[in-house]
Order: sequence, then structure tokens, then C-alpha cells
Amino acid sequence: MFLDFIRNNVVTSWILTIIRIYIGWLWLSAGFGKVTEGFNAAGYLTGVVNNEMVMEQYPTYHAFIENFALPNAGVFSFLVAWGEVLVGLGLILGVLTTAAAFFGIVMNFAFMFAGTISTNPWMILFTIFILVAGYNAGRIGGDRWIIPYIRERLFNNRFTPENSL
Repeated sequence: MFLDFIRNNVVTSWILTIIRIYIGWLWLSAGFGKVTEGFNAAGYLTGVVNNEMVMEQYPTYHAFIENFALPNAGVFSFLVAWGEVLVGLGLILGVLTTAAAFFGIVMNFAFMFAGTISTNPWMILFTIFILVAGYNAGRIGGDRWIIPYIRERLFNNRFTPENSL
């Protein structure tokens, strides 16, 4: 019953739109500052490697940061900055909303595994509602037109005689 309400109710889509735009603004403003001011994740990643809590609680994540992310800090700087901007734009515009929410929640968990708390738990909580709502979260946004187009192009035309061998 709750799933039907959150996934299909029009009033819920309006509430989710407000939540979506708020979370999107948090992502966009954080990412925009990183993109325009030049962001270097090396200092942050070094702090993660030196964080004893991360070493003790998440040894696999610690090894990933130390052996892969830190040596490739330039790539991660680019991915974090532009990832935040794209997640923010996706949520604000309601375009590919569930994908944007998914990648946003992945980044939030990565930040939390690294020992950063800030607003991440709240963002995760709100983003879970967006993910559960699926299409309804972006109904008042670009998904109203994009999702039907994608469904038509990818799924309805997949097995037509022109596409068969």
C-alpha cells in the first residue's frame, strides 16, 4: 500500500519534487564550487588513508583509497566534482532521476565510509524515498518525456524484424 502511494500518487510526486530539488541543489552547489574553483581530492584522500577509524572499520575501502584512489587523485577529483554537478542537475531538472539519485547515494556512502558525516545521512534518507518512488519522483520534471521515449526506443523496438538476424 505504501509502495503504491509513493510510486503512483500525484500528491506524492509534488512532495518528491520538492525533496528532489532540495537534494539536487545541495549536490549542484557543492559540485559547482569544486568545478569552478579547481578541486584537488589528494588532500582529502590522504586524510582518509590516515584516518584510523577507516582503517579499522572498513579495511577494504581503506585499501581501495590508498592503493587506487590516491594514486589517481586527479581522475577522482574530476569524477567527484562533475559527478556532484551532474547528480544535482539530474535531480533538479528531474531528468534520469533514479539514475541521478542512485549515483548520489553511492557518493554519499563513499563519503561516509571515508569518515565524513556532514549532511550525508540526511541526504541518503531523502534519496531513498526518491529511489523507491522511481518514475513518480521525476514525473514533474524531464522524466515525464524522457522515460517514455527511452522505453519506446530501447524496449519496444528491441525485437522488431528490422533488428533480427
